[in-house]
Amino acid sequence: MNRAKGSSFDWTVKGASDAPAASDFLQLSADEVPRGGLSDWLVGEIRRAIADGRLPTGSRLPATRVLAADLKVSRGVVTESYRRLVEDGHVVGRGRAGTVVATTPLNGAHSTAATGTAAGPPTASGLFDVPPGADVFDAFRAAHARIDLSPGLPDLAAFPRTAWLRAERAVLAELAASDLGYGDPRGTLALRRAVAGWLRVNRGITAEPEDIIIVAGTAQALGLVAQVLRAEGTDRLAVEDPCSLGARQHLHSWGLATPPVPVDSEGVRVDALRATGARAVLLTPAHQFPTGVVLGGERRRELVRWAGEGGLIVEDDYDAEHRYDRAPVAALGAMAPDHVCYAGSVSKLLAPALRIGWLLAPARYRAALTDAKRFADLGNAALPQLVLARLMESGAFERQLRLLRRRHRARRDAMIAAIRSHLPYARVHGAAAGLHLMVTLPPGVSDTALASRALAHGVKTQPLSWHTQRPDSPGLVLGYAAATPTAIAEGIALLSSLLTTNAQRPPNGIPALDRSQIPGR
Repeated sequence: MNRAKGSSFDWTVKGASDAPAASDFLQLSADEVPRGGLSDWLVGEIRRAIADGRLPTGSRLPATRVLAADLKVSRGVVTESYRRLVEDGHVVGRGRAGTVVATTPLNGAHSTAATGTAAGPPTASGLFDVPPGADVFDAFRAAHARIDLSPGLPDLAAFPRTAWLRAERAVLAELAASDLGYGDPRGTLALRRAVAGWLRVNRGITAEPEDIIIVAGTAQALGLVAQVLRAEGTDRLAVEDPCSLGARQHLHSWGLATPPVPVDSEGVRVDALRATGARAVLLTPAHQFPTGVVLGGERRRELVRWAGEGGLIVEDDYDAEHRYDRAPVAALGAMAPDHVCYAGSVSKLLAPALRIGWLLAPARYRAALTDAKRFADLGNAALPQLVLARLMESGAFERQLRLLRRRHRARRDAMIAAIRSHLPYARVHGAAAGLHLMVTLPPGVSDTALASRALAHGVKTQPLSWHTQRPDSPGLVLGYAAATPTAIAEGIALLSSLLTTNAQRPPNGIPALDRSQIPGR
Protein backbone atom coordinates (compact mmCIF):
# COMPACT_ATOMS: atom_id res chain seq x y z
CA MET A 1 0.00 0.00 0.00
CA ASN A 2 1.38 3.37 -0.98
CA ARG A 3 0.59 5.64 1.99
CA ALA A 4 2.29 8.99 2.43
CA LYS A 5 3.93 9.27 5.84
CA GLY A 6 1.72 11.07 8.33
CA SER A 7 -1.18 11.25 5.86
CA SER A 8 -4.70 10.17 6.71
CA PHE A 9 -5.57 9.49 3.05
CA ASP A 10 -5.73 5.95 1.70
CA TRP A 11 -4.18 5.97 -1.77
CA THR A 12 -5.13 2.36 -2.50
CA VAL A 13 -6.73 1.97 -5.93
CA LYS A 14 -9.98 0.09 -5.49
CA GLY A 15 -11.53 -2.16 -8.10
CA ALA A 16 -15.18 -2.31 -9.10
CA SER A 17 -15.83 -5.03 -6.55
CA ASP A 18 -14.70 -2.65 -3.78
CA ALA A 19 -17.08 0.18 -4.81
CA PRO A 20 -19.81 1.01 -2.29
CA ALA A 21 -23.27 -0.53 -2.68
CA ALA A 22 -24.88 2.85 -3.33
CA SER A 23 -27.00 4.65 -5.92
CA ASP A 24 -27.43 8.29 -6.93
CA PHE A 25 -31.19 7.58 -6.83
CA LEU A 26 -32.33 8.96 -3.45
CA GLN A 27 -28.70 8.59 -2.32
CA LEU A 28 -29.49 5.01 -1.31
CA SER A 29 -26.78 2.86 0.29
CA ALA A 30 -27.29 -0.83 1.03
CA ASP A 31 -23.95 -1.35 2.79
CA GLU A 32 -25.45 -1.53 6.30
CA VAL A 33 -28.71 -3.29 5.40
CA PRO A 34 -29.06 -6.94 6.57
CA ARG A 35 -29.15 -9.22 3.55
CA GLY A 36 -32.51 -10.68 4.54
CA GLY A 37 -34.19 -7.29 4.87
CA LEU A 38 -33.21 -5.61 1.60
CA SER A 39 -36.69 -5.63 0.07
CA ASP A 40 -38.36 -4.21 3.20
CA TRP A 41 -35.67 -1.53 3.40
CA LEU A 42 -36.01 -0.48 -0.27
CA VAL A 43 -39.81 -0.34 -0.12
CA GLY A 44 -39.60 1.80 3.01
CA GLU A 45 -37.10 4.24 1.48
CA ILE A 46 -39.18 4.77 -1.65
CA ARG A 47 -42.39 5.20 0.37
CA ARG A 48 -40.71 7.86 2.51
CA ALA A 49 -39.43 9.68 -0.57
CA ILE A 50 -42.96 9.74 -2.02
CA ALA A 51 -44.44 10.94 1.27
CA ASP A 52 -41.97 13.81 1.76
CA GLY A 53 -42.16 15.00 -1.84
CA ARG A 54 -38.76 13.92 -3.12
CA LEU A 55 -40.62 11.66 -5.57
CA PRO A 56 -43.66 13.63 -6.77
CA THR A 57 -46.38 12.17 -8.94
CA GLY A 58 -45.03 11.12 -12.32
CA SER A 59 -41.45 10.54 -11.14
CA ARG A 60 -39.81 7.59 -12.86
CA LEU A 61 -38.05 4.93 -10.82
CA PRO A 62 -34.76 3.48 -12.10
CA ALA A 63 -34.90 0.32 -14.16
CA THR A 64 -34.71 -2.76 -11.92
CA ARG A 65 -31.49 -3.92 -13.58
CA VAL A 66 -29.79 -0.54 -13.07
CA LEU A 67 -30.80 -0.11 -9.43
CA ALA A 68 -29.85 -3.70 -8.59
CA ALA A 69 -26.39 -3.18 -10.10
CA ASP A 70 -25.89 0.08 -8.19
CA LEU A 71 -26.91 -1.46 -4.85
CA LYS A 72 -25.09 -4.75 -5.52
CA VAL A 73 -28.22 -6.78 -4.82
CA SER A 74 -30.01 -9.35 -6.90
CA ARG A 75 -32.44 -8.00 -9.47
CA GLY A 76 -35.13 -10.05 -7.75
CA VAL A 77 -34.87 -7.82 -4.64
CA VAL A 78 -35.68 -4.70 -6.68
CA THR A 79 -38.37 -6.44 -8.73
CA GLU A 80 -40.06 -7.66 -5.53
CA SER A 81 -39.89 -4.16 -4.02
CA TYR A 82 -41.48 -2.58 -7.08
CA ARG A 83 -44.21 -5.24 -7.09
CA ARG A 84 -45.13 -4.40 -3.50
CA LEU A 85 -45.20 -0.69 -4.29
CA VAL A 86 -47.53 -1.37 -7.24
CA GLU A 87 -49.84 -3.46 -5.07
CA ASP A 88 -50.21 -0.76 -2.41
CA GLY A 89 -50.83 1.94 -5.05
CA HIS A 90 -47.68 4.00 -4.71
CA VAL A 91 -46.38 3.34 -8.21
CA VAL A 92 -47.66 2.02 -11.52
CA GLY A 93 -45.90 0.03 -14.25
CA ARG A 94 -46.10 1.50 -17.75
CA GLY A 95 -44.29 -1.05 -19.85
CA ARG A 96 -41.45 0.45 -21.81
CA ALA A 97 -42.12 3.80 -20.12
CA GLY A 98 -40.96 2.24 -16.86
CA THR A 99 -42.34 2.43 -13.34
CA VAL A 100 -43.64 5.82 -12.19
CA VAL A 101 -45.13 7.29 -9.03
CA ALA A 102 -48.92 7.08 -9.28
CA THR A 103 -51.48 9.89 -8.98
CA THR A 104 -53.44 8.82 -5.90
CA PRO A 105 -54.63 10.45 -2.65
CA LEU A 106 -52.09 8.20 -0.95
CA ASN A 107 -49.33 10.09 -2.77
CA GLY A 108 -50.63 13.56 -1.97
CA ALA A 109 -52.64 14.16 -5.13
CA HIS A 110 -54.39 16.94 -3.26
CA SER A 111 -51.25 19.04 -3.68
CA THR A 112 -51.19 18.86 -7.47
CA ALA A 113 -53.32 21.96 -7.84
CA ALA A 114 -50.21 23.99 -7.10
CA THR A 115 -48.55 22.58 -10.21
CA GLY A 116 -51.55 23.03 -12.47
CA THR A 117 -52.39 19.31 -12.77
CA ALA A 118 -55.48 19.21 -10.59
CA ALA A 119 -58.41 17.19 -11.88
CA GLY A 120 -60.95 19.97 -11.34
CA PRO A 121 -61.06 23.77 -11.60
CA PRO A 122 -59.39 25.67 -8.77
CA THR A 123 -61.23 28.11 -6.59
CA ALA A 124 -58.90 30.86 -7.87
CA SER A 125 -58.71 32.09 -4.32
CA GLY A 126 -57.31 35.60 -4.34
CA LEU A 127 -56.31 35.51 -8.02
CA PHE A 128 -58.81 38.18 -9.09
CA ASP A 129 -59.82 39.51 -5.67
CA VAL A 130 -56.77 41.66 -4.95
CA PRO A 131 -54.46 43.79 -7.09
CA PRO A 132 -52.23 41.40 -9.07
CA GLY A 133 -48.85 40.75 -7.52
CA ALA A 134 -45.53 39.73 -9.04
CA ASP A 135 -46.51 36.05 -9.10
CA VAL A 136 -49.99 36.52 -10.55
CA PHE A 137 -49.12 35.09 -13.96
CA ASP A 138 -47.50 32.02 -12.42
CA ALA A 139 -50.75 31.33 -10.55
CA PHE A 140 -52.85 32.19 -13.60
CA ARG A 141 -50.96 29.81 -15.89
CA ALA A 142 -51.08 27.04 -13.29
CA ALA A 143 -54.84 27.34 -12.78
CA HIS A 144 -56.71 24.51 -14.47
CA ALA A 145 -59.29 25.34 -17.14
CA ARG A 146 -61.20 23.31 -19.70
CA ILE A 147 -61.12 26.21 -22.15
CA ASP A 148 -58.12 28.52 -22.22
CA LEU A 149 -58.82 31.94 -23.73
CA SER A 150 -55.66 33.50 -22.33
CA PRO A 151 -54.16 36.33 -24.40
CA GLY A 152 -50.63 35.90 -25.66
CA LEU A 153 -50.90 32.13 -25.91
CA PRO A 154 -50.10 30.80 -29.42
CA ASP A 155 -51.33 27.53 -30.89
CA LEU A 156 -48.75 25.29 -29.25
CA ALA A 157 -50.18 22.22 -31.00
CA ALA A 158 -49.04 23.76 -34.29
CA PHE A 159 -45.36 23.72 -33.32
CA PRO A 160 -43.48 22.35 -36.38
CA ARG A 161 -42.02 19.28 -34.69
CA THR A 162 -41.05 17.49 -37.89
CA ALA A 163 -39.31 20.53 -39.35
CA TRP A 164 -37.57 21.25 -36.04
CA LEU A 165 -36.29 17.68 -35.73
CA ARG A 166 -35.08 17.69 -39.33
CA ALA A 167 -33.24 20.97 -38.78
CA GLU A 168 -31.79 19.77 -35.48
CA ARG A 169 -30.43 16.59 -37.07
CA ALA A 170 -28.86 18.62 -39.86
CA VAL A 171 -27.27 21.02 -37.37
CA LEU A 172 -25.89 18.20 -35.21
CA ALA A 173 -24.45 16.46 -38.25
CA GLU A 174 -22.43 19.56 -39.13
CA LEU A 175 -21.65 20.86 -35.64
CA ALA A 176 -17.99 21.02 -34.69
CA ALA A 177 -16.99 20.07 -31.16
CA SER A 178 -15.79 23.62 -30.57
CA ASP A 179 -19.30 24.91 -31.26
CA LEU A 180 -20.47 23.28 -28.02
CA GLY A 181 -18.31 25.53 -25.86
CA TYR A 182 -18.98 29.00 -24.51
CA GLY A 183 -19.81 31.41 -27.29
CA ASP A 184 -20.50 35.05 -28.01
CA PRO A 185 -22.93 36.45 -25.38
CA ARG A 186 -24.70 38.24 -28.22
CA GLY A 187 -25.71 34.89 -29.71
CA THR A 188 -24.51 32.64 -32.50
CA LEU A 189 -23.44 34.35 -35.69
CA ALA A 190 -25.70 32.02 -37.71
CA LEU A 191 -28.85 33.17 -35.93
CA ARG A 192 -27.88 36.83 -35.90
CA ARG A 193 -27.39 36.62 -39.67
CA ALA A 194 -30.75 34.87 -40.11
CA VAL A 195 -32.54 37.42 -37.91
CA ALA A 196 -30.95 40.29 -39.83
CA GLY A 197 -32.31 38.81 -43.06
CA TRP A 198 -35.76 38.23 -41.57
CA LEU A 199 -36.01 41.79 -40.26
CA ARG A 200 -34.81 43.27 -43.52
CA VAL A 201 -37.47 41.45 -45.56
CA ASN A 202 -40.37 41.35 -43.11
CA ARG A 203 -40.00 44.40 -40.88
CA GLY A 204 -38.14 46.89 -43.07
CA ILE A 205 -35.17 47.08 -40.68
CA THR A 206 -31.67 47.16 -42.11
CA ALA A 207 -29.25 45.70 -39.59
CA GLU A 208 -25.97 43.84 -39.52
CA PRO A 209 -25.40 40.72 -37.38
CA GLU A 210 -23.15 42.68 -35.03
CA ASP A 211 -26.08 45.03 -34.28
CA ILE A 212 -28.20 42.19 -32.89
CA ILE A 213 -28.26 40.60 -29.43
CA ILE A 214 -30.07 37.28 -29.07
CA VAL A 215 -32.07 37.29 -25.82
CA ALA A 216 -34.36 35.02 -23.83
CA GLY A 217 -37.54 36.53 -25.22
CA THR A 218 -38.89 40.07 -25.11
CA ALA A 219 -39.07 39.86 -21.31
CA GLN A 220 -35.30 39.66 -21.05
CA ALA A 221 -34.91 42.39 -23.66
CA LEU A 222 -36.98 44.72 -21.44
CA GLY A 223 -34.91 43.74 -18.42
CA LEU A 224 -31.61 44.47 -20.16
CA VAL A 225 -32.83 47.83 -21.43
CA ALA A 226 -34.17 48.70 -17.97
CA GLN A 227 -30.77 47.92 -16.39
CA VAL A 228 -28.92 50.10 -18.85
CA LEU A 229 -31.37 52.99 -18.48
CA ARG A 230 -31.19 52.82 -14.70
CA ALA A 231 -27.38 52.85 -14.87
CA GLU A 232 -27.46 56.10 -16.84
CA GLY A 233 -29.83 57.74 -14.36
CA THR A 234 -33.24 57.15 -15.98
CA ASP A 235 -35.89 56.25 -13.41
CA ARG A 236 -39.05 56.42 -15.53
CA LEU A 237 -40.13 54.60 -18.67
CA ALA A 238 -43.53 55.76 -19.90
CA VAL A 239 -45.96 53.10 -21.12
CA GLU A 240 -49.16 53.05 -23.09
CA ASP A 241 -52.39 52.86 -21.13
CA PRO A 242 -53.73 50.24 -21.34
CA CYS A 243 -50.49 48.25 -21.48
CA SER A 244 -49.38 44.71 -20.65
CA LEU A 245 -49.37 44.16 -16.89
CA GLY A 246 -46.48 41.74 -17.33
CA ALA A 247 -44.34 44.34 -19.09
CA ARG A 248 -44.98 46.86 -16.31
CA GLN A 249 -44.05 44.28 -13.70
CA HIS A 250 -40.73 43.60 -15.42
CA LEU A 251 -39.91 47.31 -15.51
CA HIS A 252 -40.91 47.80 -11.88
CA SER A 253 -38.63 44.92 -10.85
CA TRP A 254 -35.69 46.95 -12.19
CA GLY A 255 -36.75 50.08 -10.32
CA LEU A 256 -38.41 51.99 -13.17
CA ALA A 257 -41.64 53.90 -12.71
CA THR A 258 -44.17 53.53 -15.56
CA PRO A 259 -46.19 56.74 -16.04
CA PRO A 260 -49.25 55.95 -18.21
CA VAL A 261 -49.84 57.59 -21.59
CA PRO A 262 -53.36 57.25 -23.03
CA VAL A 263 -54.01 55.45 -26.30
CA ASP A 264 -56.73 56.46 -28.76
CA SER A 265 -57.76 55.21 -32.22
CA GLU A 266 -54.45 56.39 -33.71
CA GLY A 267 -52.25 54.91 -31.01
CA VAL A 268 -50.28 56.53 -28.22
CA ARG A 269 -50.92 60.26 -27.72
CA VAL A 270 -47.60 62.02 -28.17
CA ASP A 271 -48.88 65.22 -26.55
CA ALA A 272 -49.66 63.23 -23.39
CA LEU A 273 -46.24 61.58 -23.61
CA ARG A 274 -44.59 65.00 -23.63
CA ALA A 275 -46.65 66.00 -20.61
CA THR A 276 -45.22 63.13 -18.54
CA GLY A 277 -41.70 64.50 -18.88
CA ALA A 278 -40.40 60.96 -19.40
CA ARG A 279 -37.43 60.62 -21.75
CA ALA A 280 -38.17 57.01 -22.73
CA VAL A 281 -41.34 55.15 -23.69
CA LEU A 282 -42.33 51.51 -24.27
CA LEU A 283 -44.65 51.00 -27.25
CA THR A 284 -46.37 48.16 -29.15
CA PRO A 285 -47.00 50.12 -32.36
CA ALA A 286 -47.73 47.29 -34.81
CA HIS A 287 -50.59 45.85 -32.73
CA GLN A 288 -51.04 47.72 -29.47
CA PHE A 289 -51.60 45.47 -26.50
CA PRO A 290 -54.37 45.05 -25.63
CA THR A 291 -56.43 47.43 -27.81
CA GLY A 292 -55.06 46.22 -31.16
CA VAL A 293 -54.67 49.79 -32.48
CA VAL A 294 -52.03 50.36 -35.16
CA LEU A 295 -49.93 53.48 -34.61
CA GLY A 296 -51.00 55.96 -37.29
CA GLY A 297 -48.67 57.66 -39.76
CA GLU A 298 -48.86 61.15 -38.27
CA ARG A 299 -48.33 59.79 -34.76
CA ARG A 300 -45.25 57.96 -36.01
CA ARG A 301 -43.83 61.18 -37.37
CA GLU A 302 -44.63 62.96 -34.08
CA LEU A 303 -42.87 60.23 -32.14
CA VAL A 304 -39.78 60.42 -34.32
CA ARG A 305 -39.67 64.17 -33.73
CA TRP A 306 -40.03 63.62 -29.98
CA ALA A 307 -37.25 61.03 -30.04
CA GLY A 308 -35.03 63.38 -32.05
CA GLU A 309 -35.27 65.85 -29.16
CA GLY A 310 -33.55 63.36 -26.85
CA GLY A 311 -36.15 60.68 -26.30
CA LEU A 312 -35.79 56.90 -26.58
CA ILE A 313 -38.43 54.55 -27.97
CA VAL A 314 -38.45 50.95 -26.75
CA GLU A 315 -40.38 49.07 -29.43
CA ASP A 316 -41.95 45.72 -28.57
CA ASP A 317 -42.92 44.48 -32.05
CA TYR A 318 -45.83 42.57 -30.56
CA ASP A 319 -47.89 40.42 -32.96
CA ALA A 320 -46.46 42.26 -35.97
CA GLU A 321 -46.51 39.14 -38.19
CA HIS A 322 -50.04 38.04 -37.22
CA ARG A 323 -52.25 40.17 -39.46
CA TYR A 324 -55.39 39.24 -41.40
CA ASP A 325 -57.37 42.25 -42.64
CA ARG A 326 -54.88 45.05 -42.91
CA ALA A 327 -51.69 45.90 -44.74
CA PRO A 328 -48.32 45.41 -43.01
CA VAL A 329 -46.72 48.37 -41.30
CA ALA A 330 -43.00 48.93 -40.97
CA ALA A 331 -41.36 48.87 -37.57
CA LEU A 332 -40.46 52.12 -35.84
CA GLY A 333 -36.94 50.71 -35.74
CA ALA A 334 -36.85 51.09 -39.52
CA MET A 335 -37.79 54.78 -39.31
CA ALA A 336 -35.47 55.93 -36.51
CA PRO A 337 -32.80 53.30 -35.76
CA ASP A 338 -30.73 55.81 -33.78
CA HIS A 339 -33.60 56.41 -31.36
CA VAL A 340 -35.26 52.97 -31.06
CA CYS A 341 -34.46 49.87 -29.02
CA TYR A 342 -36.29 47.20 -31.02
CA ALA A 343 -37.31 43.84 -29.52
CA GLY A 344 -38.93 40.81 -31.16
CA SER A 345 -39.19 37.08 -30.50
CA VAL A 346 -40.45 33.73 -31.76
CA SER A 347 -42.70 33.17 -28.74
CA LYS A 348 -45.90 33.73 -30.75
CA LEU A 349 -44.54 32.24 -34.00
CA LEU A 350 -43.18 28.98 -32.57
CA ALA A 351 -43.41 28.63 -28.79
CA PRO A 352 -42.67 30.70 -25.67
CA ALA A 353 -40.74 27.76 -24.21
CA LEU A 354 -37.91 28.30 -26.73
CA ARG A 355 -37.06 31.61 -24.99
CA ILE A 356 -35.51 33.09 -28.12
CA GLY A 357 -35.81 36.73 -29.11
CA TRP A 358 -33.66 39.56 -30.39
CA LEU A 359 -32.77 43.09 -29.41
CA LEU A 360 -31.44 45.88 -31.63
CA ALA A 361 -30.38 49.14 -30.03
CA PRO A 362 -28.76 52.42 -31.00
CA ALA A 363 -24.99 52.15 -31.18
CA ARG A 364 -24.51 54.10 -27.96
CA TYR A 365 -26.24 51.36 -25.94
CA ARG A 366 -24.85 48.19 -27.55
CA ALA A 367 -21.76 47.69 -25.41
CA ALA A 368 -23.70 48.20 -22.16
CA LEU A 369 -26.48 45.86 -23.31
CA THR A 370 -23.95 43.21 -24.32
CA ASP A 371 -22.35 43.47 -20.89
CA ALA A 372 -25.75 43.12 -19.22
CA LYS A 373 -26.50 40.03 -21.30
CA ARG A 374 -23.08 38.54 -20.57
CA PHE A 375 -23.51 38.87 -16.82
CA ALA A 376 -27.11 37.66 -16.96
CA ASP A 377 -26.41 34.23 -18.49
CA LEU A 378 -23.32 34.27 -20.78
CA GLY A 379 -25.69 34.03 -23.74
CA ASN A 380 -28.62 31.88 -24.86
CA ALA A 381 -28.19 28.14 -25.44
CA ALA A 382 -26.46 27.71 -28.80
CA LEU A 383 -28.16 24.58 -30.17
CA PRO A 384 -31.73 25.99 -30.33
CA GLN A 385 -30.30 29.14 -31.93
CA LEU A 386 -28.62 27.12 -34.67
CA VAL A 387 -31.78 25.10 -35.30
CA LEU A 388 -33.87 28.28 -35.56
CA ALA A 389 -31.34 29.77 -37.95
CA ARG A 390 -31.68 26.66 -40.14
CA LEU A 391 -35.49 26.99 -40.11
CA MET A 392 -35.26 30.63 -41.13
CA GLU A 393 -32.77 30.00 -43.91
CA SER A 394 -34.66 26.98 -45.29
CA GLY A 395 -38.00 28.77 -45.60
CA ALA A 396 -39.68 26.55 -42.98
CA PHE A 397 -40.12 29.53 -40.67
CA GLU A 398 -42.00 31.48 -43.36
CA ARG A 399 -44.17 28.44 -44.15
CA GLN A 400 -45.03 28.13 -40.47
CA LEU A 401 -46.18 31.75 -40.40
CA ARG A 402 -48.47 31.21 -43.40
CA LEU A 403 -49.97 28.13 -41.74
CA LEU A 404 -50.60 30.01 -38.51
CA ARG A 405 -52.25 32.92 -40.29
CA ARG A 406 -54.84 30.61 -41.86
CA ARG A 407 -55.52 28.81 -38.60
CA HIS A 408 -55.65 31.95 -36.50
CA ARG A 409 -57.96 33.74 -38.94
CA ALA A 410 -60.48 30.88 -38.66
CA ARG A 411 -60.35 31.01 -34.88
CA ARG A 412 -60.59 34.81 -34.85
CA ASP A 413 -63.71 34.57 -37.03
CA ALA A 414 -65.19 31.93 -34.71
CA MET A 415 -64.69 34.19 -31.69
CA ILE A 416 -66.26 37.20 -33.39
CA ALA A 417 -69.25 35.10 -34.48
CA ALA A 418 -69.67 33.80 -30.92
CA ILE A 419 -69.49 37.31 -29.47
CA ARG A 420 -72.03 38.56 -32.03
CA SER A 421 -74.36 35.73 -31.02
CA HIS A 422 -73.91 35.65 -27.26
CA LEU A 423 -72.56 39.10 -26.29
CA PRO A 424 -74.17 41.49 -28.80
CA TYR A 425 -73.87 44.41 -26.37
CA ALA A 426 -70.07 44.07 -26.18
CA ARG A 427 -67.62 46.02 -28.33
CA VAL A 428 -64.75 44.22 -30.04
CA HIS A 429 -61.38 45.90 -30.59
CA GLY A 430 -58.27 44.85 -32.50
CA ALA A 431 -59.73 42.13 -34.73
CA ALA A 432 -57.63 42.90 -37.81
CA ALA A 433 -54.47 41.31 -36.42
CA GLY A 434 -52.93 39.57 -33.44
CA LEU A 435 -53.86 36.56 -31.32
CA HIS A 436 -56.49 38.14 -29.07
CA LEU A 437 -59.50 40.43 -28.99
CA MET A 438 -60.18 43.15 -26.48
CA VAL A 439 -63.85 43.21 -25.55
CA THR A 440 -65.27 46.16 -23.62
CA LEU A 441 -68.44 45.71 -21.58
CA PRO A 442 -71.06 48.20 -20.35
CA PRO A 443 -70.53 50.18 -17.14
CA GLY A 444 -71.46 48.34 -14.00
CA VAL A 445 -69.86 45.04 -15.00
CA SER A 446 -66.98 43.90 -12.79
CA ASP A 447 -64.48 42.35 -15.18
CA THR A 448 -62.46 40.79 -12.34
CA ALA A 449 -65.59 39.17 -10.86
CA LEU A 450 -66.56 37.89 -14.30
CA ALA A 451 -63.07 36.45 -14.93
CA SER A 452 -63.11 34.83 -11.48
CA ARG A 453 -66.50 33.19 -12.03
CA ALA A 454 -65.47 32.07 -15.52
CA LEU A 455 -62.37 30.38 -14.16
CA ALA A 456 -64.43 28.63 -11.48
CA HIS A 457 -66.53 27.23 -14.37
CA GLY A 458 -63.48 26.14 -16.37
CA VAL A 459 -62.91 29.10 -18.74
CA LYS A 460 -59.72 31.13 -18.41
CA THR A 461 -59.43 34.74 -19.52
CA GLN A 462 -57.98 38.02 -18.26
CA PRO A 463 -59.84 41.12 -17.07
CA LEU A 464 -59.00 44.31 -18.94
CA SER A 465 -58.52 46.11 -15.63
CA TRP A 466 -55.33 44.10 -15.05
CA HIS A 467 -53.76 46.00 -17.94
CA THR A 468 -54.89 49.54 -17.12
CA GLN A 469 -53.41 52.08 -14.72
CA ARG A 470 -56.18 54.67 -14.97
CA PRO A 471 -59.93 53.98 -14.60
CA ASP A 472 -61.36 52.68 -17.87
CA SER A 473 -64.24 50.67 -19.28
CA PRO A 474 -64.59 47.14 -17.90
CA GLY A 475 -63.72 44.39 -20.33
CA LEU A 476 -61.91 41.16 -21.09
CA VAL A 477 -58.82 40.28 -23.11
CA LEU A 478 -59.71 37.07 -24.96
CA GLY A 479 -57.10 34.94 -26.70
CA TYR A 480 -58.26 32.72 -29.56
CA ALA A 481 -55.09 31.21 -31.02
CA ALA A 482 -54.84 28.22 -28.68
CA ALA A 483 -58.51 27.17 -28.64
CA THR A 484 -60.59 25.32 -31.23
CA PRO A 485 -63.61 27.08 -32.76
CA THR A 486 -65.90 24.75 -30.79
CA ALA A 487 -64.16 25.57 -27.51
CA ILE A 488 -64.24 29.29 -28.34
CA ALA A 489 -67.99 29.21 -28.93
CA GLU A 490 -68.55 27.28 -25.69
CA GLY A 491 -66.38 29.68 -23.71
CA ILE A 492 -68.13 32.81 -25.00
CA ALA A 493 -71.54 31.23 -24.34
CA LEU A 494 -70.47 30.56 -20.76
CA LEU A 495 -69.38 34.17 -20.27
CA SER A 496 -72.79 35.28 -21.52
CA SER A 497 -74.58 32.95 -19.12
CA LEU A 498 -72.51 34.22 -16.19
CA LEU A 499 -73.45 37.79 -17.01
CA THR A 500 -77.10 36.74 -17.16
CA THR A 501 -77.12 34.79 -13.90
CA ASN A 502 -75.19 37.59 -12.21
CA ALA A 503 -77.88 40.09 -13.26
CA GLN A 504 -75.18 41.97 -15.15
CA ARG A 505 -76.70 41.77 -18.61
CA PRO A 506 -77.30 45.38 -19.67
CA PRO A 507 -80.69 46.62 -20.85
CA ASN A 508 -81.69 47.16 -24.45
CA GLY A 509 -80.08 50.15 -26.09
CA ILE A 510 -76.49 49.25 -25.11
CA PRO A 511 -74.23 49.79 -28.17
CA ALA A 512 -73.82 46.60 -30.17
CA LEU A 513 -70.69 45.01 -31.54
CA ASP A 514 -68.42 47.54 -33.24
CA ARG A 515 -69.21 46.66 -36.85
CA SER A 516 -66.07 48.37 -38.15
CA GLN A 517 -64.05 45.61 -36.51
CA ILE A 518 -65.92 42.76 -38.21
CA PRO A 519 -64.04 41.18 -41.14
CA GLY A 520 -65.49 42.05 -44.52
CA ARG A 521 -66.91 45.39 -43.42
